[in-house]
Amino acid sequence: MNIREFTTGVQHIGIPTNDINKTIEFYRALGFETALRTVNGTEEVAFLKLHNLMIETYQNNNAKMEYGAIDHIAIDVKDIDKLFVGMKSSNSFCILDMQVNSLPFWEKGVKFFTIEGPNKEKIEFCERL
Repeated sequence: MNIREFTTGVQHIGIPTNDINKTIEFYRALGFETALRTVNGTEEVAFLKLHNLMIETYQNNNAKMEYGAIDHIAIDVKDIDKLFVGMKSSNSFCILDMQVNSLPFWEKGVKFFTIEGPNKEKIEFCERL
């Protein structure tokens, strides 16, 4: 399976926060705009955009507050269900999700799954529907 055939770019970088308003203010000062603000369960979520760079920040009150605290990098993909089946059957990746998940973000939602990288970083494959 050629995973590159499924990827279309960077989806976002996930950064947990203990204070979402402070985080939004900081990134706005850098020129970011709020692309989406929502709630996922009990977590406030904001997608902040600067040109083609998107940051997903979410207030979970578990931010490590130390270097290396970025939670995940999300790669934009197409045909996520086929990609999931192919990666799962290859046994070359440590897949952290038992299935493709979904959230009601954006107009039509997103589907995603996550794998573990060689340095314990999380890589999320995400398809915006």
